[in-house]
Amino acid sequence: MKKIGVLSDTHLPSRFPFLPQIIIEKLQGVDLIVHAGDWEDTFFLPDLQKIAEVFGVHGNMDNFEVKKILPVKRVITVEKVKIGITHGSGAPWGIKERVKALFEGEEVNAIIFGHTHKALMEWDEGIFFFNPGSPTDKFFTDKNTIGYVYVDRDKIWGEIIPIEV
Repeated sequence: MKKIGVLSDTHLPSRFPFLPQIIIEKLQGVDLIVHAGDWEDTFFLPDLQKIAEVFGVHGNMDNFEVKKILPVKRVITVEKVKIGITHGSGAPWGIKERVKALFEGEEVNAIIFGHTHKALMEWDEGIFFFNPGSPTDKFFTDKNTIGYVYVDRDKIWGEIIPIEV
């Protein structure tokens, strides 16, 4: 079984001047890390890479350097599960349909996304949608969160973890 630490919408340094220690602690022991965009800057990427391999995408609030090194979407395979990763865009309503459309024809089993700052974990039409929320910003939500996604052969499920920064 693989345990994936999932972040999105960290918004560093505008929402927080550094990667909060609680995030580093909560990511200890994961097999890999996914960041679904709105890093703003990658100065904390080496901190994440000390914990596990990192797969990231860029979001709408990311600077030019982030957009230069990270794609808008990517697909990774963990064990037998194909996971699409993107940030998302537009209004919160309809975001699942928009991120799903980005992976049309790629036969993904799951889609990890962000953008709304609000955690979401649900199955829809055979696809597992997972948004870890934001660990540093409470815009659109009342709590800060990160997530874990678990993959065991061809099965996938998740967990939303509330944190205090």
